[in-house]
Amino acid sequence: METPVSAPRVKGNDYSLLTPAEIGSWTPRLSVSVVIPAYGGQDKLDLVLAALAVQTYPAELTEVVVVDNGTSPPLRLPELRPAGTRLIRCEAPGRADARNAGLAASGGDVVHWLDSDVVLERDAVEAQMRWHHLAPYLSVTGYLRFSEARPPRPAQIADAAELAPFFEPAEPHSWIVDLVGRTDGLRDARRAFSLHVGGSTSVSRRLIEMTGPMDTGLMLGQDTEMGYRLAQAGAVFVPEPRSRAYHLGPTMRMRDMDRVTRVSHAFIPDRVPQYRWLRSHPARQWLVPYVEVVVDGAGASYEDVRATVDTALAGTVPDVGVVVTGVPEPETRERRAPLTDPSLDLTLVHGIYAHEARVRFTPSAAPAPFRLRVPAGWALGEDTLATLVDLIEERGLGLVGLLLSEDGDGPGGGVTVARLERTAAFNRATFVQEPGAAGRAVGAGRSDGETEALDDAVAEMFGAVWIDGAPVGLLPADQAPVPAGRRSAYRARAEAQAEAAKLAKEVERLRGQVGKWRDEAAKWRKSTVELRREVSSLRKEVGTLRRKRGIKAIVRRVIYR
Repeated sequence: METPVSAPRVKGNDYSLLTPAEIGSWTPRLSVSVVIPAYGGQDKLDLVLAALAVQTYPAELTEVVVVDNGTSPPLRLPELRPAGTRLIRCEAPGRADARNAGLAASGGDVVHWLDSDVVLERDAVEAQMRWHHLAPYLSVTGYLRFSEARPPRPAQIADAAELAPFFEPAEPHSWIVDLVGRTDGLRDARRAFSLHVGGSTSVSRRLIEMTGPMDTGLMLGQDTEMGYRLAQAGAVFVPEPRSRAYHLGPTMRMRDMDRVTRVSHAFIPDRVPQYRWLRSHPARQWLVPYVEVVVDGAGASYEDVRATVDTALAGTVPDVGVVVTGVPEPETRERRAPLTDPSLDLTLVHGIYAHEARVRFTPSAAPAPFRLRVPAGWALGEDTLATLVDLIEERGLGLVGLLLSEDGDGPGGGVTVARLERTAAFNRATFVQEPGAAGRAVGAGRSDGETEALDDAVAEMFGAVWIDGAPVGLLPADQAPVPAGRRSAYRARAEAQAEAAKLAKEVERLRGQVGKWRDEAAKWRKSTVELRREVSSLRKEVGTLRRKRGIKAIVRRVIYR
């Protein structure tokens, strides 16, 4: 498998810096495995293989693995097929099992998922493979159109320059078109992994090796769940309009969307924490936590470990898991004199969390989207985790570093830091380092030099900030307030609601009083207007009287002359 010395540093999901070669004007190097799970539908499979037989991507770099998922009578390979086509059988029912069987049997640098009812245009595979030669962490999806036209013969497919005359009119995949259109071609999408659909999508094998195969525990939604894991492994998702294909008939989701959604929404929330609207319950736990808190307990006391772990579990983000590192299980325990046992603190830490499902002592395989790394002896405020996650999400950052103490101020002395890391960002960073670094899970330990190099790559691709820990509530355990607890929080909320209701009543009373005052003011304004009219009339009368009085005085003077 080809391993490039370095890879371009794509920022977020903005693949704009990658420019694929023109179709037909470049020299491919990478091999591709087209994996086709199939159950029944021999006539459709014949058309799919006929289209693959005439692809413009080099045949010597292409293998096709058809997985018969228990069809009776068994599927067969038609004469019109790619030279490198194999048929294997998977008796375990289910699309995910069949895909995993095909994945295990394949060996290409890139895995191209293809449904057994999707007929590709001649250059569809090449259009996607151009991208994979530019970066080793891409997932590329083609564009499907859904046709209910009467299908042609396989030979007609192989002879045709294009497929539109056979399958149009057809409907586009409106959901994909809408998603791509409103996110600038997926460049500014926060959940770009939703594009990972199995109809016609290719993925770097190195990404799949980091994520593992498809989840066979799901009834539906396997593509989305795997897309989420690919995203956490550092994938960039690219829609490729030049990779065109026709889906023979509507999908199951198109035929019965409400029922499909009902089933998938029962399983997906456990595994995809970034679908926050599906995790609306205020307290329950999930298979994959939204945030994983990694507590460095090496050499720390039982009290320091407990202070950090307990506050991490008591915050306003209940969707959290904790991994305590550096605290191995004691090999032996002193049973006659336990208080003098040199491993006593290790025993106590393991004992207090032995039955807490959210706490582990070994690296977690769950691909949480965020990891907070914090040393033991530091307590998280009730809203610390939520505040940090809001910051990293609102700004799309890859790292939020927190300075906790300097010059021996805090537990353990020296400079002490905590870090909130975006899992996808740090896994992406492993791809742009030296080849030996790529593929190592972010949860694994890292040397100072590796951490610094990864930090630089993350800062360039996603952005990074460093802030003071105290303002967001990360304090030494002996200075931190005791968590209020749910009962106290409930009582405080109830009191606040009662006070709010009381104030609302007072506001209504005052509004009523203001209404009365307004009515009174209106009456006074009316009285004032009437009074002004009366004054005006009196002034007129006074003026008239004055004029009359003046005339009489003039008459008298004239008479007495």
